[in-house]
Amino acid sequence: MQQRPLRGLALFTVLSLAVAACGGSGATTAPGTGTASVPVTSEPPESEPGESEPGESEPGESEPGESEPGGSPAPLPSDPVEDADISGEIQVGAQFTEGADEIATTRYDRFLERYPGVTVNWTESGFDPATFLTSVAAGEQPDVVRMDREVLGTYIAEGALEPLDQCVSDRQIDMGQYYDSAVSQVTFDGQVYGIPEDYSTRLILVNDSVLEEVDLTPEDIDTSDWEALSQINEQLMSVDGGQISRLGFDPKLPEFFPLWAAANDASLVSEDGLTAQLDSPGVVEALEYAVSLITAHGSPAAFFDFRATGPGSAFFGEENQFTEDSLGAFPMEQWYLNVLAADTPDEEVSFQPFRAKDGSEITYASGSTWAIPTGTENYAAACEFIRVVTRPEAWIAAAQVRADARAETGEPFTGTFTANEEANDAIFSSLVTEENAGAYYPHVQKVVELMPDARALPAVPNGGEFQRIWQEAVRRVLDEGVPAAQALADAQVEAQDAIDSGAP
Repeated sequence: MQQRPLRGLALFTVLSLAVAACGGSGATTAPGTGTASVPVTSEPPESEPGESEPGESEPGESEPGESEPGGSPAPLPSDPVEDADISGEIQVGAQFTEGADEIATTRYDRFLERYPGVTVNWTESGFDPATFLTSVAAGEQPDVVRMDREVLGTYIAEGALEPLDQCVSDRQIDMGQYYDSAVSQVTFDGQVYGIPEDYSTRLILVNDSVLEEVDLTPEDIDTSDWEALSQINEQLMSVDGGQISRLGFDPKLPEFFPLWAAANDASLVSEDGLTAQLDSPGVVEALEYAVSLITAHGSPAAFFDFRATGPGSAFFGEENQFTEDSLGAFPMEQWYLNVLAADTPDEEVSFQPFRAKDGSEITYASGSTWAIPTGTENYAAACEFIRVVTRPEAWIAAAQVRADARAETGEPFTGTFTANEEANDAIFSSLVTEENAGAYYPHVQKVVELMPDARALPAVPNGGEFQRIWQEAVRRVLDEGVPAAQALADAQVEAQDAIDSGAP
């Protein structure tokens, strides 16, 4: 198996640390982090496959309602592939005994039970860019890692990941079982470099009590009509003498910028991931508009300061934006439904799909992927581990365990959102019901309906660097008042250079 030499490791390690230090001007999720100028991102902290909130649940999850015992048990499909002839040991870059939840451990156990002759060691830590590349350069890398799909291209460009075409072929992995957008994110130059794990999509969360106060309904929140949305933003917000006491419609910048661009029939990069399009008219217009929703509150600094330190800024817990009425509405990953259902189940929250300007319902997908680092000494076992833990029967078994656990405690269950469409079909047809999902049931079904057609950025050479560049452009507009067209024009040059330097 040929291995590409690592390129630019020292420089990339520095850049990785810089990216890690940059939170981004527009996101909120984890409590106690972020400042007025650099709030935290909207993704939950690095967690085990299947987790969605720090330490406990999975990115693909959102649970409300009253539970029956796990819904109807979903029949587990049989694995048509014979056992692999593998032995030895592998190190997996993930948590197992420390912090992994049942969605992770149930699937890992399936591999351990099936292959008792393989010793599996765990790093008991999440993915760290600098540590990973350093370990690859030193020949001390794990045999399997889990990372964000949007930055996979960075490590492909660095020669730090093995192509998985041999794995896919030898172990008969049907890539058609995974959502197209997820597969596009792990495919580069015709080769597969990752097997998709979870699948996080976006929808709009609406604070019913705030809307009632200003005589609006959830149906009035329509992102296809930008002029009307601006007016609604003004109605929802509460600002007196420059002091914000409630945010209107939070556009979630910078991290949801690709979604706003998609709503304007534009994309930050070409479909093949090789041409940056940051300065295209549709992208510029999308940023100008999304930023206007923030500046309508006054200064961006005041907006982010209120979100980071004002009432409900904890994001998790009983005092969040909805219980404190400190927010009107915002787009958010579907995993946050689980947080609200668990922390504040009686709070009235509605949901609306995000709509493009042409009126169509759209969503944007992200998530993690399993990959095999360059230099692994047990490629076959690493390949089989990835295959087994992402199989439909593994996900269904894990979802059943979670559903049963929720039923025993009287907590709600709305499913486990995976990148495996076959698994989701079984989970949401058998395990998730109106009874155990409650008022959230129709909204969960809407999420499931939109998942197959979700938008996503493709695999981009130096994807992590590309992400840093466009996010910094958004921050320049917000923090420095640089016009969107100028910030994106400057970023376009830098982004294309980054792509070209990592292209094959």
